[in-house]
Amino acid sequence: MKKYSRPDQKWLATWAADCAERVLPFFEKSYPADIRPRKAIEAGRTWVHTGVFKMAVIRGASLAAHAAARGVKENDMAGFAARAAGQAVATAHVPQHAFGAAYYTLKAIAAADPDHAKVKVAKERDWQSRHIPTHLRQEVLKRVIIQENDHRIVIKIQKGKDF
Repeated sequence: MKKYSRPDQKWLATWAADCAERVLPFFEKSYPADIRPRKAIEAGRTWVHTGVFKMAVIRGASLAAHAAARGVKENDMAGFAARAAGQAVATAHVPQHAFGAAYYTLKAIAAADPDHAKVKVAKERDWQSRHIPTHLRQEVLKRVIIQENDHRIVIKIQKGKDF
């Protein structure tokens, strides 16, 4: 039995794209000529609207966004933003990638303003929670975990057997 219905998967893909798009300016400001993360988000939205799934397109867009992230210095908000885009489009293939988009979006928010990360990450988490369908909300809250450790924010993704 599948864990998510096709409508749930499309909701997750839309939500993941929305999450990634919120931090996309972090990438585009630093790399304005690199359109790979934006194209990944667009590919995910196209799948949601048309229902046409071509693995080569989805996988290619995801891998391209992750390649863009690898071109960014480690733990940089731009890299996390590009990874969020790569995860968002991959939701068309595996619904659980939506949690990766939310995770990297929160990581980008924290990296963008480390001194105010606690407040900004909480605000973004609230936005994420309010914009996902109610019946999927608990799953997101269970999978994407925010902790405070030595006065800094730690964001984790909880995987399990069904992940």
